[in-house]
Amino acid sequence: MSTEIWKKISWNEGEIELPLGIYIDGEWRAAQGGKVFSVQNPADETVIAAVADAGTEDSLEALSAATAAQGGWGKTTARHRSNVLRSVYELLKERKEEIAWVMSLEMGKPLAEARGEVQISADYFQWFSEVVTQQQGTYTESPTGEFKIITTHQPVGPSYLVTPWNFPLFMGARKAAAALAAGCTIIIKPAALTPLVTHMFVQVLHEAGLPQGVVNLVTTSSSSAQSKVLMSRSELKKVSFTGSTAVGVTLLKQAADNVMATSMELGGNGPFVVLSDADLDAAAEGAVVAKFRNAGQVCVAANRIIVEKSVATAFKERFVAKVAELRVGSGTDASVNIGPLVDEKQRRSVQQLLGEAVEEGAEILFGGGAFEGPGFFVNPTVVTNASTDSAIATSEIFGPVASIYEVEGDEAALDLANQTPFGLVSYVYTRDVSQALKAAEKLDSGMVAVNRAVVADPAAPFGGIKASGFGKEGGHAGIKEYQIEKYIALSM
Repeated sequence: MSTEIWKKISWNEGEIELPLGIYIDGEWRAAQGGKVFSVQNPADETVIAAVADAGTEDSLEALSAATAAQGGWGKTTARHRSNVLRSVYELLKERKEEIAWVMSLEMGKPLAEARGEVQISADYFQWFSEVVTQQQGTYTESPTGEFKIITTHQPVGPSYLVTPWNFPLFMGARKAAAALAAGCTIIIKPAALTPLVTHMFVQVLHEAGLPQGVVNLVTTSSSSAQSKVLMSRSELKKVSFTGSTAVGVTLLKQAADNVMATSMELGGNGPFVVLSDADLDAAAEGAVVAKFRNAGQVCVAANRIIVEKSVATAFKERFVAKVAELRVGSGTDASVNIGPLVDEKQRRSVQQLLGEAVEEGAEILFGGGAFEGPGFFVNPTVVTNASTDSAIATSEIFGPVASIYEVEGDEAALDLANQTPFGLVSYVYTRDVSQALKAAEKLDSGMVAVNRAVVADPAAPFGGIKASGFGKEGGHAGIKEYQIEKYIALSM
């Protein structure tokens, strides 16, 4: 494969020029040795492009650039950083259609969802452009009156942002917006399956006027080797990771040697609880969104749909009817609701979970069966009567398979929802406000959505507990993940 730094690809409105290199110290360049790896379209299994395959030497150069730029960027005014972030917001909105197209090509996301991802990514830059100018320290007198207590914020320093493939723009944008607002330089490492949108994002950051070294991008086919080297360096001050719990645990162990600041958004097993008094039409509609968005490849997906027995039959009828309306196909087809899974490995994993569930007694209410290729498709499927300790109930499905569990009594439904080591998000549907609040308090997760299927918002703190990680992204808490609160004791 050739070592191209830029490549033009066709789309509905002409051509898109894609950067394919790594980005270090303000320049696009080839990886050392000219190594590349290919990026595949999961809808037809064709190769879209070959991107630079960074080695550890490239990664260390990125860290050196970020370290050298930290002093200057960290001392810029809040207003200056706000203006730069506002420019990123405007550029992302301006390029929404072309970024969404490339996103659909490289990971299969339906165009409507891809457009939504670009918009909310832009919204995070707008949010943090506003938050950074409103941050305040404190100036108070000590209880004894002997001195003044002053608190202020400083950037934590060069930060390593490790992002997953399922939201290739959103996860990086949410991290980068907060880190840049806080005054941190960054090294972005996207997933090897979906690097192209991140390349476009970094070019936007470049055009928005970020100085040399403030933003660095290293794409690699060997994430573990790169991370191990970077995490061993004391110059790196922060790692923010979104991905599996297993990888998160490895990064935490590596971070311990340098007592590095960490934020982790890890695996999930989201319960979607339909209580006995729920609006069943709204619950069925919400369950389709929470389960089948992005073909189920979402960390906050409704992994277990838990329904109180007295309304189970009526709910299932409504839910299956709505699932039957979903259309499967290439994400670049504007009429499609369900795109392909990201690769063959992911498809095999989902099919294995479904096959094991059926062998153990689960019943398929809708779907199942093979989808005609090419492409890594799985038909939207609904199963019921799976054991609550089966693999499909305890694993993160990450595919368009909904598993419904009937439970007698609202309290039993909430109890079952909490039977998981994960704690990212829970969903609950009920007409009773008092019951909603009681359920939200009982559900053992970092986020609870009541009578709605979407939780992410720039103004809200996003994050989990237990095996789903710690730290917050978004909200007023998001910027603090990249800051040190400094305390100054002043005698007058």
